[in-house]
Amino acid sequence: MGYIRIEYFGRTVSIKILSVGVHVGRIESVLNESKTVQKIREIGERFKGRTLILGVDDMDIFKGISLKLLGFEILLERNPKLRGKVVLVQIINPARSSGKDVQEARKEAILVSKRINSQYGAPNYDPLVLIEEPVPFYEKIAYYASSEYCIVNAVRDGMNLVLYEYIICRQGPNPSSQNPNPQNPNPNPDSTSTLIVSEFVGCSPSLSGAFRVNPWSVDDVADAMYRAIDLSISEKQMRHDKHYKYVSSHHVAYWAKSFLQDLERACKDHYNRRCWAIGFGLGFRVVALQLGFRKLSLDHVASIYKKSVKRAIFLDYDGTIVPESSINKAPSEDVIAILNNLCADLKNTVFVVSGRGRDSLDEWFSSCDELGIAAEHGYFVRWSKGREWETGAPPLNGEWKKVAEPVMKLYMETTDGSAIETKESAVVWHHQYADHDFGSCQAKELLNHLESVLANEPVMVKRGQHIVEVKPQGAVVFLQIGSCYLTV
Repeated sequence: MGYIRIEYFGRTVSIKILSVGVHVGRIESVLNESKTVQKIREIGERFKGRTLILGVDDMDIFKGISLKLLGFEILLERNPKLRGKVVLVQIINPARSSGKDVQEARKEAILVSKRINSQYGAPNYDPLVLIEEPVPFYEKIAYYASSEYCIVNAVRDGMNLVLYEYIICRQGPNPSSQNPNPQNPNPNPDSTSTLIVSEFVGCSPSLSGAFRVNPWSVDDVADAMYRAIDLSISEKQMRHDKHYKYVSSHHVAYWAKSFLQDLERACKDHYNRRCWAIGFGLGFRVVALQLGFRKLSLDHVASIYKKSVKRAIFLDYDGTIVPESSINKAPSEDVIAILNNLCADLKNTVFVVSGRGRDSLDEWFSSCDELGIAAEHGYFVRWSKGREWETGAPPLNGEWKKVAEPVMKLYMETTDGSAIETKESAVVWHHQYADHDFGSCQAKELLNHLESVLANEPVMVKRGQHIVEVKPQGAVVFLQIGSCYLTV
């Protein structure tokens, strides 16, 4: 099956759905044992002339045992001709826990079983056989091989392998197992098997010939049982052949090999990278970087800083100068003092870079005479307090804002915790304080909505971290300032 690759801080994280298989050789080996063959004969004699439906489940509240039995009860109620001819053998593996829910599920299963047998049973005929004692593996194999139908009716389950084992057993012993013929993947073409499987079981998607049911609907389960019994021999053979080809080729060795191949593929680039632990608490993360990357030490940075003749210092505002979690976004007095100390050194050119508007930044840093400011991500630049704001962009036509703002306002009103920020060069919808899942969903819808209504406008719509932003095409970015500074 396909897989998903996620790039996460320089690392490639692979997610794949890879269904595990069964050990075909082990099952065939047990199937050929004399005690298994003897048990198959005993089962054949005991249920001679009757059709067997098999269920094998753990005693668990999620396995849907009672729902399965109720479905079988409806089958017998609606189809009198099947009474005396069909037997459901339900093998119940020992419970893995002894909680109250498990005990109630067991009592309910026993109660339904007794009711069915008392109402539809006859001398020498019990329509429902409930096996609660531990059953050896070879006996399960014998029941698999003897049953024409198998049902797994769990309301919630993982990768249930009962049906895979059943298919291998219904195929029968492989006479050419020592010298298999690749041209004949099905050495027993007359074999049949019919599956009834819950749509909530992990193996359900891989069994396309099975009757899929909603286990909560006992009518659906009863109907699936009847349709399975009513199939022609040729239809049963065709469905079995399809399942056997898949199960016999996607065995446990194939699964292990595929897993290792996917693991190697996912880790291929990891050997050329080195992982670094960054941050504390909830901010902790592992970052993968090239082997040539060197983590700078404070002593090294301080040494280079002292030796340098000219220095350009660019400081991000939100998240660096001011914590993102801070409610008051204005810089503290300590931050102002540090910035003034840096600016007082004639060797330094210090810039604060922010996506915020120039009016707010101008007010907050009014006491920093020599500080450079890049507002709205570099759309407006001021080299010091005494100089004018500069921009490399042509005058803006604000008609597009009249289209974008009403759309954003609609999403703001329907998304609690969101807000709109109107800048000179852009309009931004923030959803940082909205519900994470709902905010992300709304952001995606807003992005598509804005791209549709602004398709003919000279603007671009982009989605960032907790934002959706609309700004003119070709807006000046701060990187140009770095280029300009180097030529000064």
